[in-house]
Amino acid sequence: QSWEYVSGAKFYMRTNNSKNMKVIGMIAGVTWVSSVEYYRIINEYVSKKLGKHNSAKMIINSLNCQEETEFMERHSWNEMADWVTSAAKEVEKAGADFLIMCSNTLHKVATEVSSKIGIPLLSIIDVTAEEIRAKGIKKVGLLGTHVTMNESYYKDRLAKHGIEAIIPDEKGKETINRIIMDELTFKEFKESSLRESKGVIKKLISKGAEGVILGCTELPLLIKQRDVEIPVFDTTLIHSLAAARLAIQS
Repeated sequence: QSWEYVSGAKFYMRTNNSKNMKVIGMIAGVTWVSSVEYYRIINEYVSKKLGKHNSAKMIINSLNCQEETEFMERHSWNEMADWVTSAAKEVEKAGADFLIMCSNTLHKVATEVSSKIGIPLLSIIDVTAEEIRAKGIKKVGLLGTHVTMNESYYKDRLAKHGIEAIIPDEKGKETINRIIMDELTFKEFKESSLRESKGVIKKLISKGAEGVILGCTELPLLIKQRDVEIPVFDTTLIHSLAAARLAIQS
């Protein structure tokens, strides 16, 4: 049995209590810098909602980011899909009730992965689209790795929700990708890079962007809502909270 690659509120209905808490399967390490944020956000939410000493039940499979980088450089999507599927099956076998991949880039192969496992995959794109639609926004700027910005998977998925995504020009794409790959993944946060990122976003606004997706899970560590005049969609926060809510059905 396989599950459609969609957002998770529709997967299960259970009572909100710790005994019935679902186990979150996490594909992490891509990168570890943002995976730490997932762990923190999910546990903070569960603790706040359930009280006492409650924390989330998680099975974490932390991958080597260098392997992902090499797949990206070679555009080896079939190899990437097999790599992630293997990790997902390990998480499933260990007892996870549903899966999250803590990376926007990995969602390039989400459909392939989802078709080969027997637990639901909670899509970072779908849950982000739900937040965008809730604000009545139909046109957004999309920032991320070269894969996220150049490949069609993200824009096509958003389009199914009635959302148009626009990406930076070539110089802007180079700037954002460099900041992600050469700085943020090494936990380096520079004021100069924030200024450059804000410049890229301003150009997207001039093209009609009503909001901007921080479509790399490291970008929210650099860019905050206070830095941007239009709504910012923090995919790390949105995805983490969606997983936490699904786990406790809150």
